[in-house]
Amino acid sequence: MLCAVPALRAIRSGFPGSEIVLVGLPWASDFVARYPAYLDGFREFPGYPGLPELEPELARLPTFFESMRAERFDLAIQLHGSGATSNAIVSQFGARIQAGFYDPAYNCFDPATFLPYPGRGLELRRLLRLVEHLGIPGHGEELEFPVSDYERSEAQKLMASVGLGARGFACIHGGASVPERRWPVDRFAAAADALGERGLDVVLTGSKQEAGLTAAIARSMRASAVDLAGKTSLGTLAALLDEARLLVCNDTGVSHVADGLKLPSVVISTGDNPERWAPADARLHRVLCREEGVAVGEVVAQVDDLLGGASERKPRGHRPIGGEVTAGIGQNPGRSSRTCDRCAS
Repeated sequence: MLCAVPALRAIRSGFPGSEIVLVGLPWASDFVARYPAYLDGFREFPGYPGLPELEPELARLPTFFESMRAERFDLAIQLHGSGATSNAIVSQFGARIQAGFYDPAYNCFDPATFLPYPGRGLELRRLLRLVEHLGIPGHGEELEFPVSDYERSEAQKLMASVGLGARGFACIHGGASVPERRWPVDRFAAAADALGERGLDVVLTGSKQEAGLTAAIARSMRASAVDLAGKTSLGTLAALLDEARLLVCNDTGVSHVADGLKLPSVVISTGDNPERWAPADARLHRVLCREEGVAVGEVVAQVDDLLGGASERKPRGHRPIGGEVTAGIGQNPGRSSRTCDRCAS
């Protein structure tokens, strides 16, 4: 979803007076709340046979599609992959115009508004390519992750409770949803010790389910670490990262949060398609991927390079939710028409 932010920014700029809503799984309502500059509303999608993210609530589907058609959307843009399943779903929204990707192995709905799904390239650039195909100029590739004042306050309280703030700190995020995508515990511990040797406090982050993993990293370290696994919400984690000097992590969602915060990062990829999911700014985010495995020395070398260039970078700044919006986007008076931008998550 974070990789879709540049496309959403462009869509908002292209339709400054329209109401733009997101159609997604239940958790995506939080995403909409975080991006009020680009999204005006949310419609909960009950799942569908063939989409793996959620067991579909089949009994809700007829009412869901009926309610979508009743809204009389002008445009529905499908940004959910190749559209092999999603295009048939979005077609039932009854929008006046439908657009999206399509798999060349299937029928093309309309070459004027549909684009063959690109098999290569960064995810955010794939999505921008579709937007530009529709005649909507892009407004940069930068990700964004707005953080609220409340989330910053909670992060400050957490930092104070564990004694962070007297000197700089770096975050180590050893978790990933798929175990095969995790760099070994002993290597994370060695990298964390190297950060400590460079005068930084080390903070271990992760979900509640990853507390065992962060504890294992801490036990393997020579230096001490602050273990915050399970003690942050996503927003509080982002606020914490925004105070950090650096992040070392696996190729997982937190790397995109760091990208949105302009936080320097070293990302260890185990080969899960880094050409698609790597951050666009290779200067600020160093992605390391080796079939034989990434060595600790490679990570530490990138850490040193990033820390050495810290004085040359502009401050990331703190952008609150609903802060400055791309130039040319007004207050959206009226918003009499409606645009659906995405089906499922």
